[in-house]
Amino acid sequence: MVKMGLPKGFSSQRKRLSAVLNMLSLSLSTASLLSNYWFVGTQKVPKPLCGKGLPAKCFDVPVPLDGGGTNASSPEVVHYSWETGDDRFTFHAFRSGMWLSCAEIMEEPGERCRSFLELTPPTEREILWLSLGAQFAYIGLELISFILLLTDLLFTGNPGCSLKLSAFAAISSVLSGLLGMVGHMMYSQVFQATANLGPEDWRPHAWNYGWAFYTAWVSFTCCMASAVTTFNTYTRLVLEFKCRHSKSFRGAPGCQPHHHQCFLQQLACTAHPGGPVTSYPQFHCQPIRSISEGVDFYSELHDKELQQGTSQELRKAAGSSVEEC
Repeated sequence: MVKMGLPKGFSSQRKRLSAVLNMLSLSLSTASLLSNYWFVGTQKVPKPLCGKGLPAKCFDVPVPLDGGGTNASSPEVVHYSWETGDDRFTFHAFRSGMWLSCAEIMEEPGERCRSFLELTPPTEREILWLSLGAQFAYIGLELISFILLLTDLLFTGNPGCSLKLSAFAAISSVLSGLLGMVGHMMYSQVFQATANLGPEDWRPHAWNYGWAFYTAWVSFTCCMASAVTTFNTYTRLVLEFKCRHSKSFRGAPGCQPHHHQCFLQQLACTAHPGGPVTSYPQFHCQPIRSISEGVDFYSELHDKELQQGTSQELRKAAGSSVEEC
């Protein structure tokens, strides 16, 4: 019998790398979703009227109430400021995310926050909801992929089940990455539309991308790197499986097109007359439909051989002890 073996050391390292990248992507995407630093900038706010304690340069002009000559007894004081142009405005820092938009206030230290959904124009609110849904689906699929990779690393000793978990984890990572990319782009579009069509007292004078925006795209990069690494591991294991089976069928031309299926069928059928697999009737001449089923068959077959070999050694040891007695 040809001994089958898969590169466990190589695949374990790749799986650990995929799990680390997936966990990093999951952490960064969650942090960026909850943050209000997607966009930062300044808002152009008019300064308040002249008054005591305000830094504006003002001077008072008394104006009579009756519109006639100057009446010193009851004048109305009109405030005029020397400041013109941009000097009449103050620039406050603001930050905005998917949930809140906060800006500094002049009256007292601190910030005033408003819901970003209320600031969004009605025509863009559906896109904002779609963006939020894509972000939640992105994080959910990343979590599923991480659980599959963790299960494959900790609780799986069957090569066939390992291949299936790797395939599902890779597909989940790819789908989550695509949803995350779409969600990031839709939210960027909504913010730009809100900056142009939003309320007058909120429109930013100048804005730029914040750390949460870059964190979200780093998370997307880690997610796709995890998917590529998992697919690479799966493909390498499948090719290694086929290569090891094809070596045993170079002398049998009829088995070349489907060497892995023919090898497993031949092994199950020819080992019946006294081979070690006579106690495995459920695998007798069954067709192998996929690589993972072939790996499952071989892993169970190998375990059965080990059990039979151990029982034979115990019988020999018991027989030798009886002879000595």
